Amino acid sequence: MEVKIGVQNVAREITLESDESPEQVSETVRQALADGGLLSLTDEKGRLVLVPVASIGYVDIGAAEKGKVGFGRL
Repeated sequence: MEVKIGVQNVAREITLESDESPEQVSETVRQALADGGLLSLTDEKGRLVLVPVASIGYVDIGAAEKGKVGFGRL
């Protein structure tokens, strides 16, 4: 699932693919906003993304990932 985070005063948004459900990501965002510290998300490759809550403009939680196009074995 794709998650986009808009950061205030920054032209580009942060985009990551997460293995978590939309509900799990939403709860993580809500908890971080309530605590007022850092939003901490892990992408599907295990990389940790930390964003200060005070600088978040928006969080866009996308639908489940669509099938990929390309050659490969199933």
